[in-house]
Order: sequence, then structure tokens, then C-alpha cells
Amino acid sequence: MKKCLILIIFLICGIIAVPGLAGSKYMSGGPELSAAISGPNEFTPGDTVPLNIKVENSGLISVKFAQSGIIERDDLPNTAKMVTADLTAGESPLVIKSDPQRIGDIPGGKSAQASFLIKIPSETPGGTFSLPLHLSYTYLAMAEQEGLDNVQYIYKVKEATLSLPFRVRPVAALTVLSVTPEQLNVGTEGYVTLQVRNSGSEPAKKAIIKITRNGNSPVIPTDSSIYLGEYPDGATITPRFKVSVSSDAEGQTYPLDVALIYENSEGDTVTSEKVTVGVPVGGKISFAVSSPPASVTPGSKQVIDVVYRNTGNATAFNAQARISAVDPFTSNDDTAYLGDLAAGESAIAHFEISTDRSAVLKEYGLDSEVRYRDSLNNSQISETLKVRVSVARGPGPDTEYLNYILVTLLVAVLAGFGYWWFVMRKKGRKPVSND
Repeated sequence: MKKCLILIIFLICGIIAVPGLAGSKYMSGGPELSAAISGPNEFTPGDTVPLNIKVENSGLISVKFAQSGIIERDDLPNTAKMVTADLTAGESPLVIKSDPQRIGDIPGGKSAQASFLIKIPSETPGGTFSLPLHLSYTYLAMAEQEGLDNVQYIYKVKEATLSLPFRVRPVAALTVLSVTPEQLNVGTEGYVTLQVRNSGSEPAKKAIIKITRNGNSPVIPTDSSIYLGEYPDGATITPRFKVSVSSDAEGQTYPLDVALIYENSEGDTVTSEKVTVGVPVGGKISFAVSSPPASVTPGSKQVIDVVYRNTGNATAFNAQARISAVDPFTSNDDTAYLGDLAAGESAIAHFEISTDRSAVLKEYGLDSEVRYRDSLNNSQISETLKVRVSVARGPGPDTEYLNYILVTLLVAVLAGFGYWWFVMRKKGRKPVSND
């Protein structure tokens, strides 16, 4: 009995000597979120940039009770939990290309980062825009302890909209209003006239407008730059450029790049975002032989007529046709002047050719070409054409023999008639007899 009493006394002393587990209770304090753009905050129209936003929780706990009998809380009331950030363009012309971002929990005194991809259209004017950032999070609003081993947590959802200043640098920019080609055909040189407006928010000093070839486009600048000098914002100009079109192109619209090089308000030389325009190109100047095959005979020298027609879409100036005489033909007059041939017009060329007596009776194809000048007086040569020449039978051996017989008979008749006339005349002159 005495031993049991001593054991109970020791247990009571142990309970008194070892206090219960101590906990903390927070009576005030909650999340306080703010946001700011990390890094540079000035951007250029035409750019697509990642925008890094720092979200900071400056929420503090002002009252805290720490005593035995309080169960320690799992979450602090100033922790913003499950934070979601959603950046929108608001009334700005910017384009937000990213979805809302989940950035997790942000304890008090800590920060987290969200990143959004932003497109700044080329026509965006310079200035500062306000981008709304919507934040949504959960926080511990209350913790009710029930007894010594149970705590009931009460969470609330809170939303806040913060405004982020976003600065766009003023720049000069190009808007191409129209593209007008002049005498621009495949394989020739011509002009392109552009109507261009400075649609930016900054005047361009020492401005140069420049065109460049777009990749492998067959439209190739000959004169690529024009100096403008002062080019105010909102002003419209009509520069004219000389370009060429490669001969392997087709009659259709091809790309051409246009850009503005200028000095900005800070004295820096900058290049605007390039603008790609379409340049209509006419089909190649081409020719066709529209006359039927010329007919010649073996052993003869004859003039053949060949009709050339301009089947292209532009005028060929000072056109000359040339024919290449090959065996069994020869020619000392193989060039003929056609003059100016507008699209669809025709002209006749006259060539003198000699045909060998041993020529085979068949149709031949002689190579021909047309040399002409384009609208910019550049010398051009057409593709090779075929002039058809038919060698037909002339006077044959039977006809020649018949002709020989006819001539012989005619000579014989004339000779006989002459003899008869001579004899008759001689008889008419006999001397008169004395009898």
C-alpha cells in the first residue's frame, strides 16, 4: 500500500514538472500583395517580349499569443496560398499571348514571379499604358480550437486587381498604302512606286527609305535607297524605285521588303520594323511565229515572209528578227526590222534564203529570235522560235525534157520556115529567058 502511494506521488510530480506543449495564436495580420515589372519597363512597337512580373507579399503579423494548451497552426494568416495571376491588356493595344499563371504560395515577406508573353503591335503609339493584373488567392481567415486536440481552419478567397505601368517607346513606323508597278515584266527592269505613311509616333530625322529583296523573290532592287531627310509622323510620301525581275519568274505578285532608317529623338540611328508588300509582275515579253510554212524549191534563191506576233503583256521597242540558216539553206540577208510591237501586234519580216539543189523534199525548222529593247531601253533577246520552211518539188526532169523538145521543135519550125522563105524568094528572082 505504501509503494502504490509513492508511485502516484511520483506520477503527479512528473505531470507538474513537464508542462503541456505550447502553441501560437495570431490575432491579426493577413496577406498584402503588390506587383511590379522586373527589369526594363520600356519596349519597342513590333516586339514580342516576355514580361516578368514580381508579386510580393508584405503582409505582417501584429499580434501573436504563445502559450500552453494552444495547438500550433499549419498555416499562417499572412500567407497567400494558391496564388493565380492573370494579366490583361485593359484599354491598351497590346496583345497578351499567355494564359493565367499559377505561382503557388507566397508567405509574408516573400515574393514570387510570373512571366507573360506580350506582343506590341507595330502601330502602337508611344506612351505609358496601364495593364490590369488580376490576383486571386486563399488565406487563413480564422482557426477555431476545439478542446486540446482539434482545430477548425476557416479559409477565404480574395481577389485583387493591380495596375502595372507599361511604357512603349515612341518610334517612326511605315504603313504602305499602295504599290504601283510601271512596265514591270518578267525578265525586264521597271519601276515600283510606293505610297508610304509614317504611322509611328515620332518624326524621323535624316530618314532613308530602303527596299530589299525578300528571300528568293525574283523582284530584285536596282536602286534600293532614297534619302528623305525630315519625315514627320503622319506624313505620306511616294518614293519610286527601279527594280528588275529575273527571267525564270512567272506573271504574278511577288514580295518585297520596305524599311525606314532614321535618327530618333535621342540621336541614335535605328531601323524600323520591315514591311512586306506584294509587287504585281506582268508576264514575260514573248513572241510567236504566226505565218504558215514558207515554200521554197531546191536550187533556188527566194524571199520568204515570216509573221512575228508579240504574245507578251508589254511593248517591245525597236524589235529586230533574225533567222539562222543552216544546211541546206544559206542566207546573206538574215535580219529584218520589225519596229515597235505592242502586246498583241504583229509585223512581217522578209528574209532572202538560198536552197541547195540537193535539198531533201520535206519541212525544215529554222531557229529564229527577236532582239528588242524594254521600256528602260535595256537590250533583251526572246526565246528561240521556229520558222518552218517547206522544200517542195520544182520543175522535174520530165518537164525539163518536154521544154527541151518544145524548144527544139520551135527552132526546127523556125529553121524550116526560114528555108522555105529563102527558097521562095530565090525562085521569085529567076532571070527572064530570051526565048
